[in-house]
Amino acid sequence: MLRYLIEKEFRQLKRNSFLPKLILVFPCMIMLVLPWAATLEIEDLRIALIDHDRSTTSERLTHRIEASRYFVLTGFPSTYREGIELIEKDKADILLEIPRDFEKDIINGRDASALIAVNAVNGTKGGLGNVYLTQILQSQPSQSSVRYLFNPHLEYKVFMVPAMMTMVLVLLCGFLPALNVVGEKEAGTIEQINVTPVSRFTFILAKLLPYWLIGFIVLSLCMALAWAVYGLTPAGNLLNIYLAALVFIFVVSGLGLVISNYSATMQQAMFVMWFCMLIFILMSGLFTPISSMPEWAQVITYANPLRHFMEVMRMVYLKGSGLTDILPQLGILSAFAVTFYGWAIISYKKQQ
Repeated sequence: MLRYLIEKEFRQLKRNSFLPKLILVFPCMIMLVLPWAATLEIEDLRIALIDHDRSTTSERLTHRIEASRYFVLTGFPSTYREGIELIEKDKADILLEIPRDFEKDIINGRDASALIAVNAVNGTKGGLGNVYLTQILQSQPSQSSVRYLFNPHLEYKVFMVPAMMTMVLVLLCGFLPALNVVGEKEAGTIEQINVTPVSRFTFILAKLLPYWLIGFIVLSLCMALAWAVYGLTPAGNLLNIYLAALVFIFVVSGLGLVISNYSATMQQAMFVMWFCMLIFILMSGLFTPISSMPEWAQVITYANPLRHFMEVMRMVYLKGSGLTDILPQLGILSAFAVTFYGWAIISYKKQQ
């Protein structure tokens, strides 16, 4: 019986002219576009520089700013007022004013100060621009060296790509099966299923298995794109990724079933899914570190399964973590899976 129901699902999927294209195009867009667009790196900040010192040190500082990929020199105003006007006219994002005796203070061992004025309409852009410029001003030759672990070139895409794969699994293995079940409700075919000898377990399993298989295929496609486009391969065991993905698929498909049980129409299900996806992404650490959130928000993130799977993906992909390292996350995801499936079984009422 299960075999014929699964065959029916694949035939319905094949007859749908839009869904197969979405299954292929969506992960490609996620992997090829979002890592470039969804980035917190700020480059090509326009900077105006006022050099009152006219010394070798200030000239060397100017050349370092020009050589940085974060800044583009757009002007050399002679006064602070002219520099502020450049910011007001949106011709510059940052103004740096180097005072007189700047080099003299450095040679005599005194603290050399410079004025930085930042356009903070975009707080993130202004804050990062100030950090970049401050690092250039404070950098001095020394015997120390810095080694960046797991991401030696500080590429933000390396941080984003493994996390993006989780969004693909949420859509394909969680939300699409739920919409499929709700579609049966709207079409009235679920009532026909309910009067047949097909058990609820067989019916639900037939709805989920095709999308589970598609999810693993698309996950493999995403990893292939990560290797081909970004040169990013897992530092750890590939089997650990598939094991974590299997547990996470159970979680999101269970959540999808819960949503489908309480939704009478496709519109209701899509609205609830959009709300869940928005909360999951914002509270997962995808764009902003969880440690920078307020304490009450950090506590809430523990109830977000997306957070734990993203941690696993980044740990295995970037740090090469083994199975023992990701066991806490796998345990939490397993608890989520048991909870959602228990909830789905209780809320699903099959009409005899």
